[in-house]
Amino acid sequence: MRQFSQKVKEVWKFTLLVLLIALTFSYAMFEGGFGSWFLFYSFLPFALYSFFLAFYPLADFSGKRDLDHTIFNFGEKVTVNLTLKRKLPFPLLYIIVEEQVNGVISLNGDQTQRKQLTLPWFRKELHLHYTLDKLNRGEHTFKGIRIKAGDVFGIIEKERFIPIEDKMVVYPAYEEMLFRLKNSQFDQGTAATNEQVHRDTTMSVGVREYQPGDRFSWINWKATAKRNDFMTKEFEQRKSQAVLLAMDCAPDPHFEGIVTFAASMIRSVLKKGAQVGLLACSDERFRSQIKGGESHQQQLFYQLAKIQSKCTTPFDQVIAQEDLGGSQTNTLLLVTGKLTEQLIERLTFYASRSGNSGIFLIKGKHDVLSQEERHLISIARAKGIQVNLMHEGHFAENLSEVSGG
Repeated sequence: MRQFSQKVKEVWKFTLLVLLIALTFSYAMFEGGFGSWFLFYSFLPFALYSFFLAFYPLADFSGKRDLDHTIFNFGEKVTVNLTLKRKLPFPLLYIIVEEQVNGVISLNGDQTQRKQLTLPWFRKELHLHYTLDKLNRGEHTFKGIRIKAGDVFGIIEKERFIPIEDKMVVYPAYEEMLFRLKNSQFDQGTAATNEQVHRDTTMSVGVREYQPGDRFSWINWKATAKRNDFMTKEFEQRKSQAVLLAMDCAPDPHFEGIVTFAASMIRSVLKKGAQVGLLACSDERFRSQIKGGESHQQQLFYQLAKIQSKCTTPFDQVIAQEDLGGSQTNTLLLVTGKLTEQLIERLTFYASRSGNSGIFLIKGKHDVLSQEERHLISIARAKGIQVNLMHEGHFAENLSEVSGG
């Protein structure tokens, strides 16, 4: 329907142009004199240009978009380079170039940055660029480039959409925090799995006979000389801690703060050498494996970049639907902006069966706790559940107070 109306509009404007040419010519013929013919000849070049422009195909244009890379951090600046090419050197007075971006997850900044006016004239190749100063968290999709051309009077206007799809992922913001894990002492903790046992080569507790696969640096030369046989140091085995971070994805005014804290916590836990997993339920349920390493952090940050506050299931029910009792997790951390009695009951049930647990309550920079929230925190602490209040913009400071306390 839209294409049909656009076609009717073009036909009407072209008919109007022909009528204007005919009217000015008729006026010159019947009126005569210098003034009328001067008017006709003055209007004729513009009219002929509009006439030929009506037949010029904008389909002659092709486009290309260049990005430095496709993964960015929150708040980072990015420069987008556009290249437009055409084969026919028709003199275009101007063209308006506009980027078409995903409407669900919009880019931050001034929209006019993505809409530019240029004067190509006879040039076959145009180079444009614009800068996005601040990027919002999310997966942004560039759908294509829309170009518009027209004449001086605006009678003839042509438009074409060049589909060029590119995706850009913006990781969430995070703060550098120092999170102190519990039960990470040697030979302690409740979540020792075969994948999580590591040797700590800084603590030697004895010697044993050499076995294939032992490192050369592990050889105890004093014991080797005494026994006349290769002896290696025996190290204490450390059981690293596994943490499952559960995010509340219900609509909340502080949801971006929840995402930021989750990203900060993931980064902090992994830097400690522990393993971490993520549980979230937005449009669909997501639960990652509990692993460590830089690549795992990138995978979790990618999920945090895309996640939205669209969960309609209460957070306590999201936790209840997960089989956490038999997992390798010994620490369950909940990140939410709303504290409820049902959530406390669910976490108390988990703590009694599996391991450590805690709640991080995310509030605005200057928000204070309500009387109901204070009462719920008292109930949680009476049941052995630690509730930590975190203010946006002060996560590292609040967490240091928690660790110190």
